[in-house]
Amino acid sequence: MANIKANITELRQLLDITPAGHNLMLVGNHGIGKSEILTSYFSQKGMTVVALFLGQMSDPGDLIGLPRKNEQTGKTDFMPPYWFPVDGKPVVLFLDELNRARPEILQTIMDLALNRRLAGRALPEGSRVIAAVNEGDQYQLTDLDPALVSRFNIVQFVPTVQEWLLWAKGAGVDSRVTDFIQENSIWLDKNPDAKEGADTGLEKTPDRRGWKRVSDIISGCKKLTDVHYKAICSIVGPKAANAFRQSVSSHKLVSGRQVLYELDKHRNTLSKYRIHELSVVNEGIFRYLETERISQEDKAAVSTNLESYFEMLTKTTKEAAAHFGNLYVSSNLYPNACRFISSDCPMLTMSLIMYVKAIK
Repeated sequence: MANIKANITELRQLLDITPAGHNLMLVGNHGIGKSEILTSYFSQKGMTVVALFLGQMSDPGDLIGLPRKNEQTGKTDFMPPYWFPVDGKPVVLFLDELNRARPEILQTIMDLALNRRLAGRALPEGSRVIAAVNEGDQYQLTDLDPALVSRFNIVQFVPTVQEWLLWAKGAGVDSRVTDFIQENSIWLDKNPDAKEGADTGLEKTPDRRGWKRVSDIISGCKKLTDVHYKAICSIVGPKAANAFRQSVSSHKLVSGRQVLYELDKHRNTLSKYRIHELSVVNEGIFRYLETERISQEDKAAVSTNLESYFEMLTKTTKEAAAHFGNLYVSSNLYPNACRFISSDCPMLTMSLIMYVKAIK
């Protein structure tokens, strides 16, 4: 359906340059954070996001309001629905589950998408209309009229695993969940063993929303019991829950924070890691620097440990050093981390640039 793909960073950039008069349609699976991303983006601009779940609406009156007789004109008009902005301030109208809406609801959306009007009532100037649609054989969907589709700019929304991990760090998601996803990213959005067309609609499979629920249940529990794992199974399914259980039971990798603050304590352990394990540690370092503030009194020690860690990589595991260097020079996902390295680790910055140039 969509002809371009965009992750979270690219979606924000698209929203920056897209005029308010353009309608946008996001295509993607459920549970990937469409509503949360839009709410976060527009709240920073002082705009309210009104989410309407069209798949749950049974009557156009839910959108246009209820009819009443105007005593002055003797004609019928419509009471504004609860969500309509009567204060004249622009809003972001988020039409979720557009392709699960009844045909009569879609007819109402036609006028809204083209004229920004509902039952003759115009949205405030500067308001935006953004729709979201699900895709895949596992959904009960309504075919969209080409005339309606043509009124939207269509974007395939595909947030990356690293973007979710970065969000999860800031949202306080339990580290056992983020550690598991970082090492087993294929479990973030699906059951990797599932066969195409095998979904019955009742079998639980993992998604991003589900892993946050897992964190809500286990947060603060040092030891997870069988009851915990039954609850996890009910959220992400038995296969994902079993993989998660095995991950929690096995060894825990050194965290980014431990490298930055306690490198000498973990140096021997790090020296035994393989390339994929060190890549996970690298990501953890950048994610920590991106979301956490290094105090002034700790900056010198953190910088020294970071430089020493990269030097260790260059001597023992060159592939991991190259991965670390690429995170610095080519990733726009960690601007705060790169800014810290550039300003507080001048020797490391020079080493990174020279190292990456040497391997190109």
